[in-house]
This record gives sequence, structure tokens and C-alpha cells, in this order.
Amino acid sequence: MNKTAKAPNTAYPIKLIPHIVTPIWGSETWLLSVRENAAAVAANGSFAGATLRQLFEEHPALFGTKCGKDFPLLVKFIDAQDDLSIQVHPRDSDTEVLKPGEAGKTECWYVLSAKGGSKIYLGFRDEITPEKFARAIEKGNLSRYVQAHRVKRGDFYYIPAGTLHAIGKGVHLAEVQQNSDTTYRVFDYNRLQDGKPRPLHVEQACAVTDLQPYYPLPYIDPNTLVKNELFTVKKYGPSAFSGHVDDESFASVVVTEGSGILHCEGHEPLALEVGDSLFLPAGLGEFSVEGRCRILDVRL
Repeated sequence: MNKTAKAPNTAYPIKLIPHIVTPIWGSETWLLSVRENAAAVAANGSFAGATLRQLFEEHPALFGTKCGKDFPLLVKFIDAQDDLSIQVHPRDSDTEVLKPGEAGKTECWYVLSAKGGSKIYLGFRDEITPEKFARAIEKGNLSRYVQAHRVKRGDFYYIPAGTLHAIGKGVHLAEVQQNSDTTYRVFDYNRLQDGKPRPLHVEQACAVTDLQPYYPLPYIDPNTLVKNELFTVKKYGPSAFSGHVDDESFASVVVTEGSGILHCEGHEPLALEVGDSLFLPAGLGEFSVEGRCRILDVRL
């Protein structure tokens, strides 16, 4: 099917059943995923039971003209019941360390809730030399150089590939990322999994980590959290709001608080509850949400 073709008239708002992952430190809910054996599943309408991967392969026009042959995004909820490892992701341009088929990973975090005192870690407090970075990894005292941020509900952080980072225990957040699972761990608190330490990737991390202090993104507008060549993330609510989905990109809609009803002309209203994930196909047109809820709207 031609990627530039209009979305089929069977297009409608699709509720997604997420894929659940249970790593050593907590849980991940993969809300928008076409990953093999880890794809979200359509829950309603004529596509019910089909995976998002099947729809991407069989009905590409649903995904929009900006969506290439490789699906570019992954949207998750992350529930950190323990500290995540201190880690870094490469850039697409880090070809000297990327293996064939691997891609870079820029991501962003929207905090859904955080227990008192919970933190995330992003970049360095001060510029650090490659030698000092390597020594800190070797001695296991890297955390003394990393910038810590106490977080609360509604906080947002953009994490460019190459930024050293970690999510602390007690943080529940939504993550929007490039569709990549390439991670270089440098410290994992000496934890064991199946009786063995999880592997570290020190050489790769030293090759790709930005050794400058972390600085947040500049303010854009009240609704736009980030807008760049990789993805656009906006937030809406809690009062009623409306939107439009054109032919360029689908919209991934995630309900982060409250409840409401989605209306789209020509389609049955959809009840929305906190935690719901919807796929609005490219070319769907106008939609509106009534009720008291907050959502994230993710697009290419």
C-alpha cells in the first residue's frame, strides 16, 4: 500500500491493550508498541484482536505520511519500585558502537506520581573529564557526580541520547522514546538477577556519554512539552478540549488523570479512564474530549 494514500475509511479511534514487561526493578506498560512479541493489541471495532504491528504492516496509511518503514516510537508507563541502573543511550550517529540493526534512543519523561523524596538523575553536576568518568565507574562512586532532581507529579524532562540518567525508586512516569532498546549500563547497585550481576557496558558508555552538565529544555508554550524532528508531545486537560489528526501522523493519546469521553464525528463515543491508551489513525480529523481528565498527545 502506498504510504501517501489516505487512511482507509475503516479508520476509527482504537483503544489499545498494552504489553506488560516486568524487569528486575519494577514494571513497564508498553502502551504504544509494534515490537515483535511485545506489540499492543486493538481492543475495539473491526480491528479488535489485531496487534499494532499487524496494522502497521497491513494498513500503513493509518500511521501517516511521516511514518517511515521502521516504526519510530515507543510509549510506556514506568513504575520504578526500585532504583533503575545508571545508564546512557547512544545517538543514531554513534555508529562506532552501535551494532547492526540497533538505533539511538532519545526519550522524555512526564512524571505521573512520586513518593516523597523520590529522585531522577540526569547528566553531571559539573563538566567531567573522560578519565574522571571512567575512574568513577571503576570505583563505584559515580552517583556523587550525577545531577539529582527531586520530582513531583506533572514534572517533565527531555533526555537527549548521550545523557547519563536513572529513574529513582518511587517514581511513576510516562516515557516517550525512540523505538530502540539499546542501553549501556554503567552502575547497577551490585544487584543480582538469577544469581548473576546484570552486564555493564562501560566501554560503549564512555564512547557516547555527554560529559557536560544537564540543562532542561527551554519553555515552548503551556501545552507543548517537546517538539522536534523525533516526536511532539503535548498535554491537555483537565477541562474539555478538542484536537485534529491530519494525514501526516497518527496520535497516541494516553490518559494520565481522571476520566472523560472521546467524541469523533461518525464514530461511537469512547469512555476514557486513567491509564487508557488510544491510537487515533492519521487522517481521522476532528475529535473532542469532555469530562475531567488529563492526557498526553504524542505524534511524529
